[in-house]
Amino acid sequence: MTKRIVILPENITNKIAAGEVVERPASVIKELLENALDAGATDITIEISAGGRRLIRISDNGHGMSREDALLSLERHATSKIRTDSDLSGIMSLGFRGEALPSIASVSRFKLATREPETPEGTEIFVEGGKIRDVRACGMAPGTVISVEQIFFNTPARQKFMRSAETEAGYAGDTVTRMALSRPDVSFTFINDGREIIRVKRSDLLRRTAQILGKETAASLFPIKADISGLSLNGYVGGPAAARSNTASMFTYINGRFIRDKVVQHAIMQAYRSVIERGRYPVMALFITLPPGEVDVNVHPTKHEVRFRHHAVVHDAIQTAIESVLRGSPWIKGHHVRNDLNHTSASSQASKERIAAAAQTSLNMPVSTARFSCLPTQDTAVIQSLTDHDQAEAVHEPETDFRASFPDSKSQTAFFSSLSIIGQFHAEYILAQSGEELFIIDQHAASERVAYQRLQQQLNSGQVESQRLLLPETIELSFSEAAAARRFKDQLDSLGFEIEHFGGNTFIINAIPGIAECKAAPQLVRDVLSDLDQAGTSSTFLDILDALLSRIACHSVIRGMQRLETRQISVLLADMDKTDFAASCPHGRPVYHIVPLKELEKIFKRR
Repeated sequence: MTKRIVILPENITNKIAAGEVVERPASVIKELLENALDAGATDITIEISAGGRRLIRISDNGHGMSREDALLSLERHATSKIRTDSDLSGIMSLGFRGEALPSIASVSRFKLATREPETPEGTEIFVEGGKIRDVRACGMAPGTVISVEQIFFNTPARQKFMRSAETEAGYAGDTVTRMALSRPDVSFTFINDGREIIRVKRSDLLRRTAQILGKETAASLFPIKADISGLSLNGYVGGPAAARSNTASMFTYINGRFIRDKVVQHAIMQAYRSVIERGRYPVMALFITLPPGEVDVNVHPTKHEVRFRHHAVVHDAIQTAIESVLRGSPWIKGHHVRNDLNHTSASSQASKERIAAAAQTSLNMPVSTARFSCLPTQDTAVIQSLTDHDQAEAVHEPETDFRASFPDSKSQTAFFSSLSIIGQFHAEYILAQSGEELFIIDQHAASERVAYQRLQQQLNSGQVESQRLLLPETIELSFSEAAAARRFKDQLDSLGFEIEHFGGNTFIINAIPGIAECKAAPQLVRDVLSDLDQAGTSSTFLDILDALLSRIACHSVIRGMQRLETRQISVLLADMDKTDFAASCPHGRPVYHIVPLKELEKIFKRR
């Protein structure tokens, strides 16, 4: 019988980001689930009572522990995951510090029952407030069962800060959800006060997503797959219609570990910045895999935060990979998805160049090894993930297609042009028809998207087209705006502006971007200078470039109430077919809304 668990020497424990791991019942569940998964469990049951205050019980069918290992596991810094300090730079297990069990046992009435498959009997250990009360043999199935009763019974001050049973149960359910989504190959059962809340069998990622988030949400997800040097991404990302008001449905994992990392979240939001509205967050299950030496998980006791060795490479890879899926606007019915990265924005092109350079110099890999591929089409890999029933204990349920409806490669690209124009409503909305669907299009949002796309293309080609004002306009600026005009003169020139200093804080506007309205020149200049002033230095110009382009596009031709002829509407719809992210304006607002015939018939009681 081999000994798995050892107590780490002091030179290793000093390098571990130790800390209190028991914050509430949910954190107990997290630590115990990580141990169960590390033990190779394929079937895990979580039971709680009174939100986890009265009871938490985790049962698994993992490899279990011997009597000696079970006793050692209750010692500080006793673990089977690492042996030397060099192992800290290559961690692939979920747990590694050896703190969870002794920390939990010190603030509860704790019982550990465990048995290895090759032994005839198991071991049962009773601990109260950190003191071992009894050790005995027991009969049980192979695996481990841990019961935590009356948490914080010996620290009443901490009990006072616990929330209601319902709130604590909610936190516990969120923890189980994250773990279950990360391991579709493991079945999970979550029971709260005798009522089964979650029960998911082993399956694939898409079915597990449907089980956890719901079939309707899963139907709005699009597959993502990208590889660059030693980093790979896969999973599913949602379109703008599925966006939520908080980050609760953003599931991001590093090497199988759920994380909430600022670098990762910033990259995701940058990719979605012109697709969803400000204050909205996408739904996704994104799995990032990279060599363990490239990421440090030994940063925070909760292990939710990580530190990347080359964070710029990771950031840009995530952003570009997500943009490669979203760029084709796959959520638009009949809109052909482009599967290349040639039509990127200025910022995304710069991101790709930084990725390649960083991958070559920092990871010592040739630039030619960097490749991206997105799967927003109805390919065999996705179909296989939905129809493969050969896995052990797969879910046996009616065949439901959870996939988003991806258009095939033969679909028409001229989607908006194919609409039958009905007319305008309130001089602000275009009404059009496609089969049994009524399309209501926000003409300002549509023209803003077109203008934004043209500005991007012009900027990529060298410089934005400029139009000279027939009569130059003078404008009085504040001290900060005047300073921004002088500091960012070269950048303003590249955007199509020609602003000349006249004296003091007075400037003359000679030209503005060709796509903007001449009558809005003073306001446009003020808005752009205000954005630049907030940027602070020229080094951050690229970071706000998209915001500036959006600002200029917002001052484009069609603004507010404006009567359009049928010819003008046709031109606008044709231009929409040439744009990326055609379903939303640069600020993330929707461009159109569909009203099905069935919905109208219900209104008029025809059904």
